[in-house]
Amino acid sequence: MDGHVRVYHGKGALLPRRYVSRERLCLRGTTDYWINDAIGRPFFVVSKTLTDGLSAALLNDIVPDLLESVPNQPSAVELAADPLLHRFVIVFDREGATHSLMSALWEQRIGAITYRKAVAHKWDESEFTEMDVPVPGGGSTKMKIASKESFLAAGKKSIPVIEVRRLTQTGHQTAIISTARRLNDPVIAGRMFSRWCQENFFAYMMQHYDIDGLVQYGSEEIPGTLLIVNPAWRALDKQCKDLRRRILRLQAELGATTMNDENDIQKKAEQIQDIQALQKDKDELCAKRRQIKRKVPLSTLPENERPQQLLPMAKALTDTVKMIAYRAETALVGLLRPHLVKEGEARALIRELFVSSADIEPNDEENMLVIRVHRMACPAHDKAIACLFDELNRSNFQHPETGSRLIYRLA
Repeated sequence: MDGHVRVYHGKGALLPRRYVSRERLCLRGTTDYWINDAIGRPFFVVSKTLTDGLSAALLNDIVPDLLESVPNQPSAVELAADPLLHRFVIVFDREGATHSLMSALWEQRIGAITYRKAVAHKWDESEFTEMDVPVPGGGSTKMKIASKESFLAAGKKSIPVIEVRRLTQTGHQTAIISTARRLNDPVIAGRMFSRWCQENFFAYMMQHYDIDGLVQYGSEEIPGTLLIVNPAWRALDKQCKDLRRRILRLQAELGATTMNDENDIQKKAEQIQDIQALQKDKDELCAKRRQIKRKVPLSTLPENERPQQLLPMAKALTDTVKMIAYRAETALVGLLRPHLVKEGEARALIRELFVSSADIEPNDEENMLVIRVHRMACPAHDKAIACLFDELNRSNFQHPETGSRLIYRLA
């Protein structure tokens, strides 16, 4: 699971701002939470104009659907018999590496895999062992891995996790934690690092499927009962953070100041006075902030400040069609991969096939519909496409209306 911000550049709707990592800016838009499998194929997407982050979207909007739709989940008897058994596993980035989210997921016996935040120390390199890490979709790769039983804590609360670390050639250690303790170390590492296939999915869909495109003009009101961050609280919070940064900067300068003569002593005294004045201002602002509600109903905001949302139905329909099309394309790429060296070349060839000219020849006597596709750019691609057509012909696909058997051939 990962969030993707669909940036809005129009003026017809007032959308809230959120941070867009690929732009490194806060821009107006809608956050789409995509759920994909281990090789990047999409299952469904949840769009949120107002969002409290990944954790809220996962627990409130995604998990209820997954509990009903994920196949082959263990029964209640099996879960009761094995306290470490999970229903299924969700992989997400370090935004969700919190005790509150991972413990809430495990209460429903859902495993989680994510990166660990704020890694305090390194493990000794002698603890790492080179292992074969399975790659989703087939194959494996070599990684130096170590693991330990650990805890993810928040105050006095904690949840047991298994921590897996990968040692790179530069000596960097990437820390992964998982509540799915029935999985072995290589599987946890392989699942976490394969999350990049979802990032590749976003890039590919933006380039070739226009998932960020505006498909319908217009906007609609958001229910006024929804809670939103109070603009007055946000303004005070911003001022408090600015003062805190200034205080930290002055404290760093104070620590670097030497006292070799009277001028240094005078400078240090002035810095202490500045810090004390800023600290007083910060305490007053923080006290004001505590007196203001952090979140208020949307209906309490002035009408010209209330966020709106883009009309959702047309976007939901086009996203569904695009997901089906991408999964169909991925299935064809899987059939073509044994005949080509690179997956990128296979995808490019499938895209070329989709727009190739073809002749359609009905054969009523044998109840067939022959599709003769014009040849590709080179003999190697012709050979690969011919093998793909052999696979499709053996599948005995039929025309949905006439029932005629579809036969694919190269012209």
